[in-house]
Amino acid sequence: MLICSGCRRRRTALSAQPSRFVKFSVITPSRNQLPYLALCAASVADQTGVEVEHIIQDAGSEGDLMAWAKSRPNVRLFVERDEGMYDAINRGLARATGEICAYLNCDEQYLPGTLAIVGRFFAAHRAVDVLFGDAVLTDQQGSPISYRRTILPRLQHVRLAHLNTLSCAMFFRRRLLDRGFYFDPGLKDVGDGVWVEELLRNKVKMATLPRPLAIFAFTGENRSAMAYAGREAASRREIAGPGTWLQRRLAIVSHRIRKAMAGAYRRRSVEIQIFTLTSPERRQRRTGNRVGFRWPTRKG
Repeated sequence: MLICSGCRRRRTALSAQPSRFVKFSVITPSRNQLPYLALCAASVADQTGVEVEHIIQDAGSEGDLMAWAKSRPNVRLFVERDEGMYDAINRGLARATGEICAYLNCDEQYLPGTLAIVGRFFAAHRAVDVLFGDAVLTDQQGSPISYRRTILPRLQHVRLAHLNTLSCAMFFRRRLLDRGFYFDPGLKDVGDGVWVEELLRNKVKMATLPRPLAIFAFTGENRSAMAYAGREAASRREIAGPGTWLQRRLAIVSHRIRKAMAGAYRRRSVEIQIFTLTSPERRQRRTGNRVGFRWPTRKG
């Protein structure tokens, strides 16, 4: 559970609705990250009120990953070579049997009750195909360092700047896969942005849920913090062609105004329950005072 200032006094109608039984498929791409994978898997395993299959697509980790997976009843492990993260995610999605799909990287976790909340939302909003929620960024010890309030992505901003939503708090209906909306396996780090851009071009119905659903932990080895990710994002912007500088600036200004109106820049008190390397079997309470929106490795 996460508690932010004002949330104690405010209960949404969504939380009060009875949960419709729904099946989730959560995909996790992995390679040689078992300590963090174990935390990620624990956060999926303790979700209540829904059925969930956790499909782990491993590219060939060292150590006895198979023995670990056998101790996790909801885990389906597939070890096979792939062409990168998005190829692994696509392979997992092709095996998914759930009505609602998501992917959760090894350095990410769901907060308690997240899948039940998301299941209720989709049950109540039949036309929505993609849902984005808020997320909390933490340090290696699990302490909150940033609160990321989500707003709906817009095509110009995604195309010319970056994707403002976090994949750990993104959920979508399986019917998008039936329409062919898989990730581009040729990309290494910005495939989720390109995927959302394609959904926006096709006018797929999206929504936001302004409450915390997931955790992104800075481990020191995150792919998004590596130089390659920045170069790949820059190359994607170049595809837009010359003469887009003013359009990009206008898209960024509009985006930041929308974030401000949504309260994204407001500092808040944050409390989370999280699995840590020192407590991989039981969630620990972590708090942060006056937590802002800052992303340690990039702007926006």
